[in-house]
Amino acid sequence: MAAASFARPSSLSFSSRDGIKTPRKPKFFGPIRASSSPPPPPIALRFDPKKVECLLDSVKWDEKGLAVAIAQNVDTGAILMQGFANRDALAATISSQKATFYSRSRSSLWTKGETSMNFINVKDIFLDCDRDSIIYLGKPDGPTCHTGAETCYYSSVADLLEEPQTKKERLASTTLYSLESTIFQRKAEIETTQNGKPSWTKKLLSNEELLCSKVLEEAGELVQTLKENEDKSRAASEMGDLLYHCLVLLGLKDVKVEEVLEILRKRFSQSGIEEKRSRLTKNHS
Repeated sequence: MAAASFARPSSLSFSSRDGIKTPRKPKFFGPIRASSSPPPPPIALRFDPKKVECLLDSVKWDEKGLAVAIAQNVDTGAILMQGFANRDALAATISSQKATFYSRSRSSLWTKGETSMNFINVKDIFLDCDRDSIIYLGKPDGPTCHTGAETCYYSSVADLLEEPQTKKERLASTTLYSLESTIFQRKAEIETTQNGKPSWTKKLLSNEELLCSKVLEEAGELVQTLKENEDKSRAASEMGDLLYHCLVLLGLKDVKVEEVLEILRKRFSQSGIEEKRSRLTKNHS
């Protein structure tokens, strides 16, 4: 299958509002060059300082000069942490592309990762409709929470209400990542014990031939929905089956969905034809 072609918007593009004429339409770049190519210019050099100042003026800072700042994983969509930012923190984030916040307890700026080295590399920044809260959309270098957890959100209210005495930890996950977590849990159960409740996932993980045949079967059934002009609900159902079996295969290979999404994101600036040609060149070298 030919790789999909994507167009990548330039980093940190802001919408135009309240008379702020800042970049909105995505800029498109050419093919990804070899690693020997010079790196792109810093964000501070890409944006007109006057436009940055106008943008900072447009944010509705509270009476203490702060706004809620949320860090979100650009690939998984996971909410990593929440802090506060003031004018200088947002300006520093735009300039450095590292998530920077304002510490209310220390009354000073701090960059996530300055101690742990687990920086959050900001790819884009979003303001909400009222311009009083901020999202840093970025890629973390490691665990975000000071406890070592992937994110700071791992305490489910439902779990706390059902079992107040237990300290059950469960990362806040979307449907896709909850499924992935379950698959890896089943894999761990197979590796640690022969007992436990049998499941279709465990059966697939224990039988590579069966797993491969199911992936091929479900892919064929998805294709058939197009050939036979079946309705969209049928296509969605078949895609669900295929996606599940593909996730099991990835789990068996110890590949996380985040790794796949990161690859897709990096292909945004490269045409599918060029990407496929580069892979063929590598395979024959």
